[in-house]
Amino acid sequence: MKTLRALYRGESPVDFPLLWRPAVTTSVVAVVLGLLSFAVFGLNLGLDFEGGTSYEVRAPDVSVADARELMADLGVSEARIQLVDDDLVLVRSDVQDPARAAEIRDGLGAGLGPVVAFEQVGPTWGDEVTDKAVKALIVFFIVVAMYIAVRLEWKMAVGALVAVAHDIVLSVGVYSVFRFEITPATVIAFLTIMGYSLYDTIVVYDKVREIVGRLGATERYTYSELMNLALNRVAMRSINTSITSAIPVLSMLVVGSFILGAGTLREFAVALLVGIAVGSYSSLFLASSLVSVLKEREERWSQIAVKVRNRTGDDVDGSTTGTRTIERSDAVGVDTRAAPRRAPGGGPAKRRPTMTAPTGGGVPPRPRKKKR
Repeated sequence: MKTLRALYRGESPVDFPLLWRPAVTTSVVAVVLGLLSFAVFGLNLGLDFEGGTSYEVRAPDVSVADARELMADLGVSEARIQLVDDDLVLVRSDVQDPARAAEIRDGLGAGLGPVVAFEQVGPTWGDEVTDKAVKALIVFFIVVAMYIAVRLEWKMAVGALVAVAHDIVLSVGVYSVFRFEITPATVIAFLTIMGYSLYDTIVVYDKVREIVGRLGATERYTYSELMNLALNRVAMRSINTSITSAIPVLSMLVVGSFILGAGTLREFAVALLVGIAVGSYSSLFLASSLVSVLKEREERWSQIAVKVRNRTGDDVDGSTTGTRTIERSDAVGVDTRAAPRRAPGGGPAKRRPTMTAPTGGGVPPRPRKKKR
């Protein structure tokens, strides 16, 4: 609780550089698992991407096994079946022939119940949606890299793009592991995640640029120590932003999906929730650590690290061994360079006599002029 209060006040209770190595290790493991799941199981692509036929059947008291057995009798054993509601069954197949799709619809109506919704999508539509999504992703990365490189510097652009790519890979990995369906609404959510993650990273970069501009010329702290101060300044802002963003998304997931039964809202909300959590994490740990590693290799910051190490006698390399606590006077921007005045002989300065007010709080009388 004390750490949270200090973090909320903008002090420096958390040593982020000490957490960078375990955080990066965790991220690498999670990304590898997501990529392995993607390579082995692939993605559960929706009808708009794969093409095929979708049926919504009003069938009370019908189980998935009953619907699968009926589809096997109709010659479509590979159909995907899902219970959307207590009395609504969703059946999807790869059948693209209109005559064959109509035959299956009649069979479902006779064996399970009335077909309340029927949709058929060709593979051309799915290829077009995928192609546009990939192009939008490429354009996004190019524009973002150019903007950050011009607005800040190219090292920060690299850190931001790595963080965004990490967020997308982890989000897609979650969908692959848990077999969530990917629809056009999910793609929109992924693009929204990229924007959110980028915003959070830019906030961190802007704060570290401000702190480096104020304290970098003193050559008293390494770049990682200044980055640590910036992270402690913006960590609570990032947490508050994530919480306020997650509350309406969670409400949309619970009310829209589970209460109202809107499947599209569920697909959109799950992607956003995953992206909000991962985006805040990557901004505080991945993007900042990568920029610090790149900056510490510059000649200027490398020399400053050597000076700090020689002056303090500590193993301060700015990478993963932790950082010193920045003095509060420096952290708040107070100028402490002015030394107290001293007497000409080198001793402490003499205090000037001061006139104090009487105890009653009145103004002391003016001294009378001496008569000549």
